[in-house]
Amino acid sequence: MSNFVTTPDGVDIFYKDWGSKDAQPIMFHHGWPLSADDWDTQMLLFLARGYRVIAHDRRGHGRSQQVDSGHDMAHYAADAAAVARHLDLRDAIHIGHSTGGGEVAAYVARHGLPEGRVARAVLVSAVPPIMVKTDRYPGGLPIDVFDGLRAGLAANRAQFFHEVAAGPFYGFNREGAEVKPAVVDNWWRQGMMGSALAHYEGIKAFSETDQTDDLKAITVPTLVLHGDDDQVVPYRNAGLLQAEILPNATLKIYEGYSHGMLTVNADVLNADILAFIKA
Repeated sequence: MSNFVTTPDGVDIFYKDWGSKDAQPIMFHHGWPLSADDWDTQMLLFLARGYRVIAHDRRGHGRSQQVDSGHDMAHYAADAAAVARHLDLRDAIHIGHSTGGGEVAAYVARHGLPEGRVARAVLVSAVPPIMVKTDRYPGGLPIDVFDGLRAGLAANRAQFFHEVAAGPFYGFNREGAEVKPAVVDNWWRQGMMGSALAHYEGIKAFSETDQTDDLKAITVPTLVLHGDDDQVVPYRNAGLLQAEILPNATLKIYEGYSHGMLTVNADVLNADILAFIKA
């Protein structure tokens, strides 16, 4: 089943909801600038394992409404909460990739735990605590990196998205990499479905939001997964710090894995996530 829920500020959010409503729910949160479709492999696998699986398109992304406001982590989390409340998800596992990992951290800390809805969380190649270099996190990336992303997107979004997917996102720019054109095409397809404005303003959301307090507030068991060849969200300022800040974290770093490891190394990641969920 796929449907829409309207948020308190009037935005229509698309979601998929598959499986028995009596089964334990797993809600997936996608990365920038993608959609719920990026979780197809995981949704099919966990559905077959007896779970109820839910994924939504972030506001301005995929099939959700293209609006000119609310492209920030607080609204992302509130929109996810609107889906969870609408479906009355309880004892849920929330899994987020990249920007979706930031969304999971914000949702769980600010909505899910206070409402008693969350059992576990999984952060994959996730952006918290913050990507940009600050006095608090001097190991972050300089703001010029994100200004460059904005410039590339504004100049030629279609070309820019193709270059990201064909290059650093999946590590296809590495010597000897097995380039998968269909994976690149699917990334590009999902990105071009969404709003240029949502994608442009989303860069600030995923790079400049300090989520230290969100991480500190997440008391449920949380699995942190990151590749040490992640060229998009470097693991030393992300996965390693998440494991230090989270009260109840399990960390796994994958040697040589890229930012898009959930797709190109799905067999390994899915098995590790399933083991954590069942533990």
